[in-house]
Amino acid sequence: MADIKTFLHAAEEKAFDLDHRQKLRFNIRKYDETVVKGKQQYTDLESARKKAKNLKWRALSELDKQLLEFEKNFTRNGGKVIWAKDADEANREILGIIKERQAKLVVKGKSMATEELHLNDALEKAGITVAETDLGEYIVQLAGEKPYHIVTPAMHKSRADVAQLFHEKLGTPEGLSAPELVAVARERLRELYTRADVGITGANFIIPDTGSIAITENEGNARLCITFPKVHIAIVGIEKVIPTMNDLALFWPLLATYGTGQQVTVYNSIISGPKREGESDGPEEMYVILLDNGRTNLLAQTIQREALYCIRCGACLNACPVYKTVGGHAYDTTYSGPIGAVINPHLKGMPEAGHQSFASTLCGNCTEVCPVKINLHNLLVHNRNEFANEGLADSDKRMWKIWRRAMMNRRWMDFGGPGLKDKMVHWFFKDAWGKRRDMLHFPKKSFNRMWKEQEGK
Repeated sequence: MADIKTFLHAAEEKAFDLDHRQKLRFNIRKYDETVVKGKQQYTDLESARKKAKNLKWRALSELDKQLLEFEKNFTRNGGKVIWAKDADEANREILGIIKERQAKLVVKGKSMATEELHLNDALEKAGITVAETDLGEYIVQLAGEKPYHIVTPAMHKSRADVAQLFHEKLGTPEGLSAPELVAVARERLRELYTRADVGITGANFIIPDTGSIAITENEGNARLCITFPKVHIAIVGIEKVIPTMNDLALFWPLLATYGTGQQVTVYNSIISGPKREGESDGPEEMYVILLDNGRTNLLAQTIQREALYCIRCGACLNACPVYKTVGGHAYDTTYSGPIGAVINPHLKGMPEAGHQSFASTLCGNCTEVCPVKINLHNLLVHNRNEFANEGLADSDKRMWKIWRRAMMNRRWMDFGGPGLKDKMVHWFFKDAWGKRRDMLHFPKKSFNRMWKEQEGK
């Protein structure tokens, strides 16, 4: 994870990369156009959002009971549940399952939880081949990069960028069209499904009353990761619980509308365990790994725990002026943008990630677009307060105290004339302001001095 100096350096680099800004603007503009259409399916969108927030509040207020109910019902369905307190424990359990079956090839559906675990690195170090099958994830894996966005991993790449990448990595002709690029990826990935020993996915929702997980996608690759391999492992954050199966009728359209602007995504799957007698496809074994990895730290916060309502639609990223300027890679975290800036300090620790809560204008766009009405900009303020109370902003506080005292004292403001003021301000703001802009220059006479001369006082 990037410390504050690394983040500021990366943010500045991306903010002034005009090519990067153009690609990001283009892709987010396309998103904005489709979301407007997706919202038209609602006669009362505000009521749907309020209901979704209330349901997530209910699920998290009794999270222990909900998870135990899920474990009981999923186990009854023939599946196995593993509880993982952190990334190391989750990776160890996953690696144990794979090694026990002497598996050499793993196919993966899109999963931010696996990115959180750095699972690919852990498996590859153990000599296991990992193939990302979501097109966006496949692209960034070929490029040796991390996902750029929660929903759209390759948002930072244009069609020409992907065509060049395929040419360099896969030997395809230069300048392929988008349909041709998709056809290449499909051809190369299809045979991996049938050869893979283990399929790994995430899940969008945990459904306790039926012992099921729900998976949302637009390409069908997750279904193939579940259908062909003999073993299916799903890694799910414990906060993904919704109270009942019936609640999917509310959450699936909301996720589709705010995630991609659709009325509903193309593939929506409910998986309740391994295949049963008489069924022709599906895994022979299925595991669900319930991942904590800092989530209970956030749950313990009486105010910030609201961030656990997040359904990972990515809408707040697309609305955030900071994200739209610096992009996803500047954060160097699994979760970027406003939701990342809220949850990362609690998942990773305030000393390591608290600075991200300051990467916001507090304009409130993120709160306005959140489908479950998380008060994101307010939570960022609470994080900042906690960051300061832990003594992590002492140097900044001292500097601003000095600045405040000077600004509120007329004698100090007039001391030394414009020459000394210029030098002081140029020194104080040389990095924050002066690297890209002309420095400020004070007038020879202050307003106070001119007023006195005019009034003769």
